[in-house]
Amino acid sequence: MRSWLSSWRFLLSRRWLLFFLAVIIVGWATWWLGEWQFGRLEDRKERNAVVRANESRTPADVGEVLSPGRAVREDDEWRLVTATGEYDRDDTVVVRYRTRNGYPGVEVVVPLVTTSGTTLLVDRGWFGTDDPRIGADELPAPPAGEVTVTGWVRADGTGGSTDVDDHSTRAIASGPIGEAIGREVYTGFVALKSESPKPAEELAPVELPELDEGPHFFYGLQWWFFGVLALGGFAYLAWDERRLGPRGERPARPRRSGGPFSRQSSRQSSRQSARSRPPSTGSIAPERYDAAGESTNAATRPNSSGRP
Repeated sequence: MRSWLSSWRFLLSRRWLLFFLAVIIVGWATWWLGEWQFGRLEDRKERNAVVRANESRTPADVGEVLSPGRAVREDDEWRLVTATGEYDRDDTVVVRYRTRNGYPGVEVVVPLVTTSGTTLLVDRGWFGTDDPRIGADELPAPPAGEVTVTGWVRADGTGGSTDVDDHSTRAIASGPIGEAIGREVYTGFVALKSESPKPAEELAPVELPELDEGPHFFYGLQWWFFGVLALGGFAYLAWDERRLGPRGERPARPRRSGGPFSRQSSRQSSRQSARSRPPSTGSIAPERYDAAGESTNAATRPNSSGRP
């Protein structure tokens, strides 16, 4: 037991303690990021449920859902409402840099002065143009006279992008637009679904939200996998150092001459040298006889007397 503990004593060194602390921080961060993605998944499921429920509800009067100075409730997001009034084309507000399918354009917000006197901001749709500050007179005109509109309730945008400059903005927010046009407006706005009577030239309809769950589930699993990978890597490196010692202090392994296939190579070379030798003819070198000053290079054949 004592020897086993001593073999892991290196984990108490400063280097390994700092390494372990870094792994804990990475593990905590990946766990938090995974939880954040799963939280976004739950929020998206709730939003989708609200949108589906509101799609099947009967359109309500705008005064029952929206009012000046009261924020749009989450349960009313994407609810259908109706309103009757007259468009004020001169106070049209252009929402810049709204690209669709790779084409530049703008969204057109026209104030609708309702019969109650309160103004409703209506996002009438998208218009393709290269000019982000196009004027109201260059855009398709809304219906003249009294108009009844039906549309989806939307909450105001937030941040500096809602600032209005010369009837142009980056995001729709009822407060800044109401101040810019000098009218009392309903909080929030309406994304147009239909209007009666119809205009001579219609804008591209407002894009509805996608009701899928998005990639949040797989992103959450991915972050958790990174955390497990970090812990697994720490465990492997600790086991490797316990087995072989610190990497900078390990003895160099002897290298075999010729590589791991040296024996096989030597066998092959010996076979090749044997194959390169010329084949034997089977002939025998002749004997020499230097008797009586003569030399013969051929083998002697016995005569009939049996004497040489």
